[in-house]
Amino acid sequence: MSPLLLTCAAVLTLLLVGGCRDREITAYRAPKDPAAIAPVPAGTTNTGDLPPDHLPIGASAPTATGAGAMANTAVPTGSDHLTWTAPAHWTAKPVGAMRKGSYAVKGDGVEADLSITAFPGDTGGLLANLNRWRGQISLPPLAENQLDAHREHLDLGSLHVDIVGFAGTTNGAPTRILGAIVPLGGETWFFKLMGPATLVAQEKPVFLEFLRTVRPR
Repeated sequence: MSPLLLTCAAVLTLLLVGGCRDREITAYRAPKDPAAIAPVPAGTTNTGDLPPDHLPIGASAPTATGAGAMANTAVPTGSDHLTWTAPAHWTAKPVGAMRKGSYAVKGDGVEADLSITAFPGDTGGLLANLNRWRGQISLPPLAENQLDAHREHLDLGSLHVDIVGFAGTTNGAPTRILGAIVPLGGETWFFKLMGPATLVAQEKPVFLEFLRTVRPR
């Protein structure tokens, strides 16, 4: 065989061997797919496995039930310059732009409202504020010389508290207000329990004990 034919045969052999190698199939073991994670419905946060101090902002821990539940335990709370401890049977409500604290006081199938607010200055003075409350339950305003007959004074350490109670009506229904006014550091704080007259009257001893928990922060 001539040298030219030998050379062509060698080149053809190399091409055939290379092509076979290109078509070899390599076997391998694919990793298993990870276990599927159940989707969480939109608008909910799964916090069941998180401790309370690691919850996302705005999320709540699972509600405790049974003997260990804390739903009936009074918890110290407060805002800005004052702190207080609300009675266990008062239900905390969301505070708004005006309220520093807000509670629902329930009993005998009815409900009263406890509001805690604070404003700069004296907001018109004690008499003006008491008359504003009286107007809310259809009572006539007091005169200056009647003021002392309608208030009690309570000293809570450095706090000086004026306490009042009025009975009137709202929309024809007997309604009562128990209130406390607390000047503090250029502000005036108002604690007002207002609702059905019988319920508010029953809550007066509780309200007075509640006021004794109020302290400067």
